[in-house]
Amino acid sequence: MREVSDAIDGLIAYARAKLGLSARNEVYVRNTVLGLIGMESYEGTGREYDGRSVSALLGELVKACESAQLPAAEDPERLTDSVMGALMLSPEAVEQVFAARMAVSSREATEWLYSYSVLSDYVKKEKLDANPRFAADNGLIVTINRAKPEFRDPKKAVSGNSVKGGYPKCTICRENEGYFGRNKRTLRTVSLELGGEPWFWQFSPYGYFHEHGIAVNVKHIPMHVDRGTFVKLMDFVDRFPHYFIGCNAPLPRIGGSVLAHDHFQGGGEVLPLHRAAVAIPLRHPEFPDLSVGVLDWFGTAVRVVGSDAGRVADCCERVRTAWEGFEDRARGIIPADADGVHSAVSPTVVKTEQGYAMNLILRNNITSEQYPDGVFHAHPEFHVIKKESIGLIEAQGLFILPGRLVDQLAVLEECLVSGASLPAELADFAMVFSEMKGMAPSFTKESARDAVKKELASVCERILGNTAVFKTPSETAEIFMKKAGFLHD
Repeated sequence: MREVSDAIDGLIAYARAKLGLSARNEVYVRNTVLGLIGMESYEGTGREYDGRSVSALLGELVKACESAQLPAAEDPERLTDSVMGALMLSPEAVEQVFAARMAVSSREATEWLYSYSVLSDYVKKEKLDANPRFAADNGLIVTINRAKPEFRDPKKAVSGNSVKGGYPKCTICRENEGYFGRNKRTLRTVSLELGGEPWFWQFSPYGYFHEHGIAVNVKHIPMHVDRGTFVKLMDFVDRFPHYFIGCNAPLPRIGGSVLAHDHFQGGGEVLPLHRAAVAIPLRHPEFPDLSVGVLDWFGTAVRVVGSDAGRVADCCERVRTAWEGFEDRARGIIPADADGVHSAVSPTVVKTEQGYAMNLILRNNITSEQYPDGVFHAHPEFHVIKKESIGLIEAQGLFILPGRLVDQLAVLEECLVSGASLPAELADFAMVFSEMKGMAPSFTKESARDAVKKELASVCERILGNTAVFKTPSETAEIFMKKAGFLHD
């Protein structure tokens, strides 16, 4: 058992150096770890921290437990999560450190919490950094997510985020903090007040962008978007002006697999939508103090800018209510029918020198016989690249593609270079492969990789075009915004 004891000592030394473990608590924490592993003896080695990553130290512990034939090694993920949860600061202590840093600056507070979440192995940064990612010439960001499974069926996506048995009620309830049943021993959250209500913030273990996190309502109530939502989003960026924050439209099939619990998503990266220019400036006689416009964007989005949060919220509410009642059957826009509500907005806000810049993405999840997955969803010819719901993050220009593409696209690259035909097992890629082949008469390894990237970016752009409820900014302004009371500026 000496090998296991040495691995434990390595993690204890790491916790002293990186996680704030005090000398007073060291014996208690070591004994807790021994209990989790199932050991009743211990041989101290006096080991010091040697600078290795937490994943390397945890891997050493798992290997030592396997060699010692300890039952804990049969579930390595639960073992490592439980051990790290014991080594960390308590939720109350984390909250206290966060509050002290908030008194200095909100940026310092969030940077500390994110770093602590990485150091504690809650945020799987090594895995995230291994995900392929590139910025495309069309302004989109394309990533391939190798860390999570693909959910091609939206019903499975929803079930994958539910909890059977009633406790916790869902995967994002605060009761998950420390809950062993979902390997959340390392989860730490911090309290917020948004719109006068209790919320909390946590980082995502498999985030899609820098410091990706979620703000969650303490109450387990369904997702919804109303005037109060806009106020809460602006409250958040008042506290954390270095972050953006937004939420999915509260509709199935177009993102937001956890629709049962009110929450927002945000973080420390400027996404492509935030950089989009206004294509058509507008004005409204009731809101002369605000700047409003339809964006030059692949989807359909409206921006409202102003320094008065109440006025911005009122204007956004005007757009929201108009959109939720708008019908244009010729374009396939049906706001509601016997199957329920189909139109909603997906808001996202950043704070700028001009005030709050609230972007409202117009979404609709209606289906048809031709498009059973959604009229304004990725169309079938693109499902080989992306069939999953196009949610808030993709709608802002950061695409998360399934991990299977890493191997599949590597085969396509080889075919481009060798001139070979498309393998039968990749027949679904016929369209995209044909488009890649049309980019050059012949390919080197480098040019083939460039062709794949260009094709991915093009497909993602066209998918956003599929989600656009109006196909041009002028359509949006003339057909919808005019009906909502807005005029050309």
